[in-house]
Amino acid sequence: MKTGIFGGSFNPIHKGHIHLAESVLKELGLDRIIFVPSKKSPHRSSSEYASETDRFEMLRLATEYNKSFEVSDYEFSQERTSYTVYTIRHFKELYPDDEFYLLIGSDMLLTFDEWYCFEEIMKNASIVCVSRNEGDYPQLASKAQQLLEYGNVKICTTAPYPVSSTEIREKIRKNLNWYCYLDKNVVQYIRLGKLYL
Repeated sequence: MKTGIFGGSFNPIHKGHIHLAESVLKELGLDRIIFVPSKKSPHRSSSEYASETDRFEMLRLATEYNKSFEVSDYEFSQERTSYTVYTIRHFKELYPDDEFYLLIGSDMLLTFDEWYCFEEIMKNASIVCVSRNEGDYPQLASKAQQLLEYGNVKICTTAPYPVSSTEIREKIRKNLNWYCYLDKNVVQYIRLGKLYL
């Protein structure tokens, strides 16, 4: 089985995240993508960072329509720093016969060789970098070439999505229009829970 691992704070998950996952799923012919929300930073305020329970539930609501999407709370249970290599090890042990693909943003690829145990990550998973800006492709291609001695790197392109989770939280605080950026069930969850106010 070809399994994608998509980590992030997902604070909150928005349509851009879903569009990116759907694009990679189709382009690479993956069987599934597992969304792995990261632990909450102890230095973040509640208005800035929804709880782990809330972020997990919003992810579940936003992905439940697609049978190829799953959500894992693995990183929530870890007492140590949630380095990506530990997450890859976990899923490798859980699904030893799977072929893994780690989804990362273009900014992350450029510094990927500074990640903790990046060589082990690349030994156990292909790196899938999603470029949202055609202008950065030459730089990404050059970096991918540098990393090929450690493993596989695939650069995918997808149309840019005009908002970030940070901007959505700001719109919620300022009572500006934000509903269009999120799944309707996530919108209802945020409203009922009075999140990000």
